[in-house]
Amino acid sequence: MSKGSEESMTVGSVLWFQQADALNTFTKMWYHVFLWALFSSILVHTIAALIAFLTLRKHKFGKFFPMFILLMGVMTPALTGIVTSAAIAFVYRASSLPMNPLYALFWGCGQTVITGCMGFTRILATL
Repeated sequence: MSKGSEESMTVGSVLWFQQADALNTFTKMWYHVFLWALFSSILVHTIAALIAFLTLRKHKFGKFFPMFILLMGVMTPALTGIVTSAAIAFVYRASSLPMNPLYALFWGCGQTVITGCMGFTRILATL
């Protein structure tokens, strides 16, 4: 790996859009989409955990629920985000399309939105 590609593979460079050129390798595409899915999920679950803690802080067992919410905010994208980000990157790479870093943001945050919609609609509970 060259020095230029190593710099573009840091968490900070992904989150602050320091890579100006398009992502053209599978690894770069996967990494960018995965990080956006991970950090957007962590942000959403941190807000939910804060609301849960403020609401349930006097409950005997309820005050521990925010820890589980935060755990799910990390575990869900860490397990499913790896696979779905790889699928998105594979489609882009197989069709020889370069991915704009802004599109990686949309794909990663889109995964969080879809996961939230699945949770709110309770589709999985009907199966």
